[in-house]
Amino acid sequence: MKLNIALLPGDGIGPEVIEQAVKVSDAIAKKFNHDINWIHALTGAAAIDAVGEPYPKETHEICLKSDAILFGAVGHPRFDNDPSAKVRPEQGLLKMRKDLGLFANVRPTFTFPSLIDKSPLKRERIEGTNLVFLRELTGGIYFGERGRLDNGNTAFDTCTYSRKEIERLAIKGFELAMKRSKRLCCVDKANVLETSRLWRETVQSLEKNYPEVKVSYEFVDAVAMRLVQWPNSYDVLITENLFGDILTDEASVISGSMGLMPSASVGLKTSLYEPIHGSYPQAAGKNIANPLATILSAAMMFEDTFNLKEEADLIRRAVDSSLEKSIVTEDLADGNKAFKTSEIGDWLAKEILS
Repeated sequence: MKLNIALLPGDGIGPEVIEQAVKVSDAIAKKFNHDINWIHALTGAAAIDAVGEPYPKETHEICLKSDAILFGAVGHPRFDNDPSAKVRPEQGLLKMRKDLGLFANVRPTFTFPSLIDKSPLKRERIEGTNLVFLRELTGGIYFGERGRLDNGNTAFDTCTYSRKEIERLAIKGFELAMKRSKRLCCVDKANVLETSRLWRETVQSLEKNYPEVKVSYEFVDAVAMRLVQWPNSYDVLITENLFGDILTDEASVISGSMGLMPSASVGLKTSLYEPIHGSYPQAAGKNIANPLATILSAAMMFEDTFNLKEEADLIRRAVDSSLEKSIVTEDLADGNKAFKTSEIGDWLAKEILS
């Protein structure tokens, strides 16, 4: 099969972890006789430095013409520490999501048997956890009207949602629940927020179309608490942009490291696959970042976009094997031998081809 994949390494550790995902993907292509055409493109701070904007038109065109997108991370401290910066790397990510119609972020959270005791949570609380968040990506407070009043001393950000935006995300949630345990949780703050009341009302109106799905409605603060108490009580959760951003980061620590969890952003025109972690600039160039989240994101890409489940499962088995044999980066080494980012990629590629 010929696979055309846009490659957006981005900033910080992005290029390093993406390089390992390419190694593993190329090994898969060799083993299964696929032909991958990698098309590199700029985004984030790297794009600002090169052309003055974080998501250039050329990058957008490359993404549109590709079958899928493999993305690293964006962000740089020089922008974080400058509140007056007019252009920021993260604006490129938001623009990319909006322009490509990437409205649903699919973030699984699961545990690895060999790492169960590395989680900050007790074994008995997290064993068996296997949940998925669907976070709405193109609406809400991140895209609402914002500004300053009172000579800059008062600021506002507006959260806005349409029924259509909620509906399309909720339908994906119902469809995913039907493929899993037929349980769906709508996360909102309907006791306070009007947008949340619209979320709840819209999801309730869809229940009749999926009579087999058991739907629950929970406030975001209650979910935040239950995620660290009984995470395995959840299966599929749907929520708006800001709540999803926060809750998925909270859920990521259940596995033991943010460097382990993959994600997909799916939408109207294409799909993008990325690790859930950020650019981690403190580790950039040190060859110490954990590449497994990016590699597992590539596995999601093979299965979801290209329907190549055997290839995806082989990547996952290789990752499981590396963890069982303690072929891990320093975030998981616990004082034992820590492997370099590049060594993890090399080991997994060799394992796949063996």
